Amino acid sequence: MTNPTDQSPDPSLSLFDRIRQVDKDDLEFWSARDLMEVLEYTNWRNFKGVLLKAQIACENSGHDPTDHFVGAIKMVAIGSDAKREVEDMHLSRYACYLVVQNADPAKEVVALGQTYFAVQTRRQEVSDAAAMAELTEDQRRLLLRQRIKLQNTDLASAAKTAGVITGQDFAVFQNHGYRGLYNGLTAEAIHKRKKLKKSQHILDHMGTTELAANLFRSTQAEEKLRRDQVQGKDAANAVHYEAGVVVRRAIAELGGTMPEDLPTAESIKKLQHAEKKRLAAPKSKPKKDEDE
Repeated sequence: MTNPTDQSPDPSLSLFDRIRQVDKDDLEFWSARDLMEVLEYTNWRNFKGVLLKAQIACENSGHDPTDHFVGAIKMVAIGSDAKREVEDMHLSRYACYLVVQNADPAKEVVALGQTYFAVQTRRQEVSDAAAMAELTEDQRRLLLRQRIKLQNTDLASAAKTAGVITGQDFAVFQNHGYRGLYNGLTAEAIHKRKKLKKSQHILDHMGTTELAANLFRSTQAEEKLRRDQVQGKDAANAVHYEAGVVVRRAIAELGGTMPEDLPTAESIKKLQHAEKKRLAAPKSKPKKDEDE
C-alpha cells in the first residue's frame, strides 16, 4: 500500500482516494486495515474500538450498520513471500466518514480525512442538484417528499438520543421546528391555513420550495443535535426551533416567499399513483416504417 505520508498536490482529497477499491459489481469500498494505516493506528485491537463507535453512530442515525460495515478477510505478507489471513472489514464511504469522525482528533491525518469526506459529500450534493434540475416539477416533489421521509427518521433518532422519547414528546419537538420556520405556527395551525382535511398530511401538500425548506430545517437540526451531543427535551426543542428560525431568516434575506404564504399543492399521493402507473405501463413498440 502507498505510504500514508506521501503527498500529492492535494492530500486532503487524494490521501483516501489511494486506498479506495472497487468490487466486481463496480461498487466502491475501503479496507478498514488500509484505513487504519492511513489514520496512523498501529494496533488493530485499538482501531476496532473506533470501528465500534462508528457502527454505533451509524445505528443511532437510523441506518443499518451491516449495509456499511461488512466483515472481510485480508491477506497480509509475513515475510519470505508468505502470507496469512487477518480480520478486516469493508467500509462504505459513509462508514469511512463515521470512522474519521470517531478517530483520534489529535491526529492531523484525521482532520484531513474529515475534510476529504466533507468535500466528497458536497460534490455529491452538487451532482444531485444537477440531476434535480433535469426533473419535472412533479418528479422533484416526489423525490423531495421521499427524502424528507427518510430524513425525519434520522431526525427522530437524534432527538431520541437527546431525550425525546414518547410520541407526545416528539410531537412537541416537531412543532418547535415548524414554529421556528413558520413564524410561530404549529403543525395544526399550518394544516388549517392550508385548508386541509383531517386525514391529509401537510407534507403531502407542499410544493418543491416548501419541501426543500423543511428538508433543510430537519437536516440542520439533526446535525446540531448530534454534533453538540444535546441532552434533554427542552434543549432539543430549542435546537429544532432555532433551526427553523435560521432557515426562515435565510429565505427572508434572499427575498423568497415565506413558507406559510406558499400555495397548497395537490396531494402528492395522486402523483405517486400516476408515477407507479406510468412505470408499470408496458412500453409501446416503435411502429415500423411502411416502406421497410
